[in-house]
Amino acid sequence: MSNEDRPEGLKAVPESYDHCAVATSVKMMPERASETATAPQLAFVLAGGGSLGAVQAGMLAELVANGVRPNLIVGVSAGALNGAFLAHDPTGDTIERMVALWTGVRTRDVLGFSFGTLLGLLGLRSHLADSDGVRRLLERELPYRMIESARVSFHVIATEQLSGDEVVLSAGDVVQAVLASTAIPGVYAPVPVGGRLLVDGVVASGTTIATAVRLGATRLIIVPCGFTCVQRAIPRHPIGRAMHAFALLGARQLKSDFAIYADRAELRMVPPLCPMAQSPYDYSQGAALIAAARQSTRRWLDAGGLDRGGFPDELVVHAH
Repeated sequence: MSNEDRPEGLKAVPESYDHCAVATSVKMMPERASETATAPQLAFVLAGGGSLGAVQAGMLAELVANGVRPNLIVGVSAGALNGAFLAHDPTGDTIERMVALWTGVRTRDVLGFSFGTLLGLLGLRSHLADSDGVRRLLERELPYRMIESARVSFHVIATEQLSGDEVVLSAGDVVQAVLASTAIPGVYAPVPVGGRLLVDGVVASGTTIATAVRLGATRLIIVPCGFTCVQRAIPRHPIGRAMHAFALLGARQLKSDFAIYADRAELRMVPPLCPMAQSPYDYSQGAALIAAARQSTRRWLDAGGLDRGGFPDELVVHAH
């Protein structure tokens, strides 16, 4: 992408902005955005995918290394976690922090199995895993606490547990927002935010693409995590199967909205790794996934990927 192609600032919120979406949000636009009455042009749209968030981190590393800087970041699930880091400061220093996180984290850190897991299996509580480990990790590694303190406008997608409505979190506690967006129902407990109980944003009918367009983005770089290719290594663990199902659901949502919004905005999607045998439940291969994703994304960029549209075949459910 040449310097001439880069966005030169912010654009006024369009009249078509979805005010119904505002009504379902804890706070749709932070004060700094409402004061300028503007919306960013270039958005990073970050999808979810469990441990495959390491793939997304590798993709983001190459985008940032090539000088691509967003005005707006929309994230869901693992994409909300990566987005929280990148929104603080989309530079190489932040990328190093993200890489260190995905390289060092393990499944036990994320899923927090304990005596409470047995209670969940016996039906004595509503969830199997505890998010305390993820909370401690975020509180230790994130250098800020409020979403509106991020240098880049940041929006987290979660779902209201009772209604299934999309909730876009654009202000407030960033750790609580990320925990809500990653709270897979039945795996983690719902997270209280603004008087409502929220769960993983993939459950909502809306997607990160739709939210970015509503917020005024005219150019979107969509950064997925991908999923385990069919017949490769579908997880045997029940939580792993749930996470695989969520990854497939997220990919289908992206495909649907890509077709819907292709005529409304300039969409570019970074192809995920394929073939992929890695389970979204297994957090032990972060370094290898990041390295492979960086190499794959570098090839895509060198081949002019940012100048070409089209939905990548790697995100269409397939078998090898």
